[in-house]
Amino acid sequence: MLLGIDLGATNLRIGRVLRGKIETIKQAPIDQTDDPDTLTNQILSLIESCWHPDIGSIGVGVPSVVDVDRGIVYDVQNIPSWKEIHLKDILEERFSVSTCVNNDANCFVLGERYFGLAKDKKNVIGLIIGTGFGAGIVLNGRLVSGTNCGAGEVGMLPYRESILEHYCSGQFFERFFGEKGVSIYEKAQQGHQEAIDIYSEYAHHISEGIKAVLYAYDPEMILLGGATAQVWSFIEKKVWKGLENFAYPNSLKDLHILPSTLEHVAVLGAAALFLDSTNDNLSNKY
Repeated sequence: MLLGIDLGATNLRIGRVLRGKIETIKQAPIDQTDDPDTLTNQILSLIESCWHPDIGSIGVGVPSVVDVDRGIVYDVQNIPSWKEIHLKDILEERFSVSTCVNNDANCFVLGERYFGLAKDKKNVIGLIIGTGFGAGIVLNGRLVSGTNCGAGEVGMLPYRESILEHYCSGQFFERFFGEKGVSIYEKAQQGHQEAIDIYSEYAHHISEGIKAVLYAYDPEMILLGGATAQVWSFIEKKVWKGLENFAYPNSLKDLHILPSTLEHVAVLGAAALFLDSTNDNLSNKY
């Protein structure tokens, strides 16, 4: 049995995972204070509320940079009090089980790799397109985090006069049109031509972002998370059209680009950190 923890921007979710399924899940809004111990104690309390003696490992996904080896969380943007939290040590001392900590994009791709659409794939990218544009990377069956847990920060790559993230995320709509993407999407669905044109331009930028991912990692599957996954059916054809000038067309023949449909994928992915750390593909036994 594994325990997965998803520390989101506003909510905390904890789930017990048994044989690839979430057996129990609990969630709570994050307690925001200036004291870093407030959230730490909230996590400990929520873990204790769903603890089971058969739990053999704890995995935690956080929206920030992580020292993966030491399990230290740095500078969580939406939780200002968390500047440097030695989370692995705290949890191992309290619960006496192996603990893995990583960022949320990496947990997303691991959730799909072990429990979702990418279960039989070795080279997979989990692309989270919401307020940002970031990737979790699995190559040759193993998670690639990089030295500073930043291997998938593709949104920071230079693009036009700025960076990819400014064009390939929800920031695009607000930066250039002063409106939230969901509002423009609703207008596009109603047939407003200006809104349709905006989404066509957005699809072009997403194509360019995906090309960067293809050149860098050469995956067999890209799974989409975040808000753009919800509108994928609306922009899918335009994105594929934008890929037609990709330099290596043969690489596109067997490429799958799909929105994630796995419920609580972040919790499952956090739990799967243990499986990846031990190179264990037998997810069903946990």
